[in-house]
Amino acid sequence: MIYELRIYDCLPGRLPALLKRFSDQTLAIWERHGIRQAGFFTTVIGENSNRLTYFLAWESLAEREAKWAAFVTDPAWHRARDESERDGQIIANISSQLLTPTAFSSVK
Repeated sequence: MIYELRIYDCLPGRLPALLKRFSDQTLAIWERHGIRQAGFFTTVIGENSNRLTYFLAWESLAEREAKWAAFVTDPAWHRARDESERDGQIIANISSQLLTPTAFSSVK
């Protein structure tokens, strides 16, 4: 199993719009494409309270490549993104890391 750690730093005051986009639209699009989320988190104490952090679970890099490519070209995703940004840009920065569990990890 491969886990993808994605961190979205939002522009000030725009985190609620990003959360709404995920809960109302993005997750349903992911489900259609077979993309599995492994947890979503907001920052309570830390360097950026305008941050959304989440994990995706992939069986392989090939699965990630195929399913992510299908998602990012999906017209429903483009409509959802454009609609959510009607009042302005939401995200200042996105970072992503692909991680594999260690032999002693409780997550496999």
